[in-house]
Amino acid sequence: MLELLSIMRRLRDPGGCPWDQEQTHESLRPYLLEEAAEAVDAITTGNRRELVTELGDVLLQVAFHSVIAEEQGTFAYADVERAIVEKLVRRHPHVFGTVTVADSREVVTNWQAIKEAEHAGKPRRPADRVPSGLGALAREAHTQRLSGQHGHRSAVQAALNDAPDSATGVATVLEAVVAWARAHGTDAELALREHTQSRLDALPAQGPA
Repeated sequence: MLELLSIMRRLRDPGGCPWDQEQTHESLRPYLLEEAAEAVDAITTGNRRELVTELGDVLLQVAFHSVIAEEQGTFAYADVERAIVEKLVRRHPHVFGTVTVADSREVVTNWQAIKEAEHAGKPRRPADRVPSGLGALAREAHTQRLSGQHGHRSAVQAALNDAPDSATGVATVLEAVVAWARAHGTDAELALREHTQSRLDALPAQGPA
């Protein structure tokens, strides 16, 4: 990581790369989303060589943001690493402490309880707890968990029957589909991504446009 940080500093320094010098936390947002999505694609396809490359691109984004913050005097890479290390230790008391758990469900329950305790006295709106950068289906799934919403296949049919032919109607049906997916343990975002990829793979190759 030290070598990567050194390269990023060189790119940002006078005499470095004009494009890299112009970037900000805000301008890099789409690249962070894109690189994370491409890493997910590499995992989905099972291409481990590609995964190495894509994880490197994600790591580049961490280094890029760290160097920008370092220049601004807000934080440095060491702060980023320290924060996640402390969080992992704090949220795994069954490994680094004296708590005993029976299975992974108890681990998740404890994790959520610790997370809530960390935010004690700091009221957070539901909108603050669901990242706006998530895919629409994933964001809806998180929202449903917060609201305690449940779904069933019949609700999808009902939504199809009643929804108007409009953006609102489409959104209502998609909400019901996400709830139905959650009811039987399916991640709607991943399910649609994999389905779309299989359709793309089946399309015939085309020449230059």
